[in-house]
Amino acid sequence: MGLRAGAQVSPGLALLMWLTAHCSCPQAQGFSQGGLDASRADLWASANASLLHSFWCQPASQLPRDQLSALIRAMATRRVLLRAWQLSCLANLATLHGLQDDFELHPPDLLLFYNLTQVREADCRAFTHRAAQGDTELLANLPDQRAALQRVALACLGGPRLRLSASDLLLLGVLVCDMDASSIVAADPRVLQNLQRCHRLTAPQQAALNTLLASGGTTLGPPGSWNLEGLRALGPLATYISSSLWMQVQQAVGLDFFGSTVATYRAGRLSQQDARRFVTGFLKAKAESVSSRPKRGTATGRPCLRGDITAATLRDDLFLVHYDCVQLESCLGSRVLKANLDPLLQHPLPAECQRVVKAKLARVYPRGVPEEQLPLIASLVYLYSRSEIGQWNVTSRDTVVALLASDVALENQTEAVLQKYLDHNGTLTGALLVAIGGSRLCWMSARQIQAIRPSEFRLAGALDISSCPQSRKDVLYAKAREAFGSTRTTAAYYRFMRPYLGGAPVEELRHLVQANVSMDIDTFTNLNPRVLQSLSVGNVTTLLGQNVGDLQKARSHPTISSWLRSLNRSALGELGLDTDPAGLSGPGRSTTVTPNTVPRGSYPAPTSGLPRHSAPASGSPPAHLGYLPLSVALPSGLLWLLYWGTPGLSQDCSWDTRTMASEDGAAPAPRAGKRGLVAGVHHVRHSRGPQGWSPPTSSSQDTELE
Repeated sequence: MGLRAGAQVSPGLALLMWLTAHCSCPQAQGFSQGGLDASRADLWASANASLLHSFWCQPASQLPRDQLSALIRAMATRRVLLRAWQLSCLANLATLHGLQDDFELHPPDLLLFYNLTQVREADCRAFTHRAAQGDTELLANLPDQRAALQRVALACLGGPRLRLSASDLLLLGVLVCDMDASSIVAADPRVLQNLQRCHRLTAPQQAALNTLLASGGTTLGPPGSWNLEGLRALGPLATYISSSLWMQVQQAVGLDFFGSTVATYRAGRLSQQDARRFVTGFLKAKAESVSSRPKRGTATGRPCLRGDITAATLRDDLFLVHYDCVQLESCLGSRVLKANLDPLLQHPLPAECQRVVKAKLARVYPRGVPEEQLPLIASLVYLYSRSEIGQWNVTSRDTVVALLASDVALENQTEAVLQKYLDHNGTLTGALLVAIGGSRLCWMSARQIQAIRPSEFRLAGALDISSCPQSRKDVLYAKAREAFGSTRTTAAYYRFMRPYLGGAPVEELRHLVQANVSMDIDTFTNLNPRVLQSLSVGNVTTLLGQNVGDLQKARSHPTISSWLRSLNRSALGELGLDTDPAGLSGPGRSTTVTPNTVPRGSYPAPTSGLPRHSAPASGSPPAHLGYLPLSVALPSGLLWLLYWGTPGLSQDCSWDTRTMASEDGAAPAPRAGKRGLVAGVHHVRHSRGPQGWSPPTSSSQDTELE
């Protein structure tokens, strides 16, 4: 499939692709010998911003300093959210060009990846303040960089603090999310504003939060004086309030906030995890309060005490307050359940109540839940066994997406749902794979993965499989090789294969070493640790290229530390790392900052979250489809077709309308020019790549796109 002649491409789109992918000569039309002037930079920045999300380091490395600077400033202005693998190499490019001093004009997320040793003392506070507006979850694979940020921030404050003041907290921003519990309890009460930005709190941090709230020293005052406005101001932190504190809150205030929170959840503005945590804690407090009162005698058989549940009952945001799981069992009739399954499951039911609903559905539908009802029970799917799912009819792609697009389905459910779909002559299309997310590939059987057609895998493009076990990474690598192996250029081949290299054998990595791909550190940390042991220091240095310095930022990552422990002192010195064996002991060494201020270890990358990236490739968080920018919402393969199908420039900057396409119809690949892959310095040194893939040669014959 290719772009037909006459296909319309917007001028802004063509301009951006031209600048970021093809033009490497200084005298291109519209550019001065020195590069972009201010007005041209503004024009560039006003180009289609959604495609900035498709940023790729290799073509960007060919840009002169002012063009790269304009690109970074445009990302900051448009608040473009990049993934960790994009940010790490972009930070190295910025450092290489001496752009790091312009940090105040750069995206906060990018500052998280900068070389902190190059931050001038005079800029320390300004740099820390801006970096602390970023998302530290992007550093999930760079534990040492995350710890170093904490040390730099504390150094800016003049050293360790027994108590973080309000001004300290303003400077530290999101970095407080890595503080230990004792530091949170001792901090100024305005620490709540910092904690609101945390993706999650550890159990000790949750305890510290409740200690702080119980003290009455926050703006909310003591729990007995809390009001609805103050609780709402807590935002997601209110979902961590303990049941013991809810028992101290005035009943009317608690009920008002419960109804408000459930309404927020039903409107889709609160995650299921947060809502269920809140409901569980609140209802536990209510149950404990009731259990402390004298018990009234009850008849056997758990009679319905609250009255039969009706459609109107289910529309009440306080439904779960009035009907606990025992009363749900007793008061919910089959007819009401069948007619009102959707509004019932829009409530954040505790796990016990979910099991009650599942049991009732089994009595209503003894032969299995009908397909028209399946999309409604997505929140329950984790409760179903493989044999129970075997009773379902799953014939629609929409049903598959409804059941699997959330994080509820587990491994067995994923495989079983997909098998039912395949049994009904379904096809795992590229669009379906994108919709359910790359993490679902981790839970497919090897046979199901093999059933994906190469053409559909190409259309799915770069899916995040970083959370997969090694066995699945190996299978997915083989499928990716089948799909992309015929790509004719090194650059295009690496672009497609990058997310799947975690399953690559040592032979593949050695071919990429010779191709000078400058692998980003995020991708490197996801390589097979056993395969990595077979690479020499020289192999790794060449494979990482300009990103080799990032080893210091990730040396405590299990994959990196395992490889480093296999090296001798001389090799460590060659990499610029200290030769103290204690330096390889793990994250604990680098995360100890002060007795009272200790950064928390890195977290697993979230599987849902911000508009930020679905399935962050390589360590970045996955995105809800409703928030996806155009460049991500479209199937990735189609984006590459657009990207590489746009007429490019030859090395003399004349328009070249020819582009290369793979022999089996793979997404078109860019023509290879005389310049190397990185900044025109590196060149392909080998004559043969992985099986089925040959690097470009001067005799390669281009194939016209249909």
